Amino acid sequence: MLKIDQLELGPVQTNCYIVSNSDKDCLIFDPGEESERIVALLQKKSLNPLAILLTHAHFDHIGAVDDLRERYSIPVYLHYLEREWLGLPNLNGSGKYAMLPDYRIKEADVLLNEERVLQIGPFEMELFHTPGHSPGSVSYSFGTEGFAVVGDTLFRGSIGRTDLIDGSEQKLLQSIRESLLTLPEQMVLFPGHGPDTTPQAEIAGNPFLKNL
Repeated sequence: MLKIDQLELGPVQTNCYIVSNSDKDCLIFDPGEESERIVALLQKKSLNPLAILLTHAHFDHIGAVDDLRERYSIPVYLHYLEREWLGLPNLNGSGKYAMLPDYRIKEADVLLNEERVLQIGPFEMELFHTPGHSPGSVSYSFGTEGFAVVGDTLFRGSIGRTDLIDGSEQKLLQSIRESLLTLPEQMVLFPGHGPDTTPQAEIAGNPFLKNL
């Protein structure tokens, strides 16, 4: 059975998830900022990170990527449609806010380009392309473990914003309908911000999905 640790990081409290197994291997999802807090958790639990996986390349999900990649010599996974976003503040959104530094992250090591079963060491997950919040948004489903990491596509009682570069409400709702709401009703969905939820809960009570 896999274990999930959650940290709320950075200026907008982005959820970073550490998924680990009994052998102490782990994957890091969306290390948005505060690399020292992530390192402290890894050290406390004696975890060995194998990779960094990004649900998308907005600034609040990528701030600690280079620190962790260099410290642990691990690859970064990102959808190919956002391959240029890591290094361009006008695309990753950091250039939009005067109070933030420009986020310029090195290129991803592995570009994801199709929906498939993704194997990283002992970890196996199903990759879904879930655009709408951003063109390269993806979700990672650990079906046999009963959870998925869904980024900013779907939140408890809400959905991702679509007013950023290349966002699309139509595509977002299609992604939610076809990729997330079709998952098992009780599967735990871990979003990029806020508390977790399930497809059943969102079908029953999310006001943005009442017409789906």
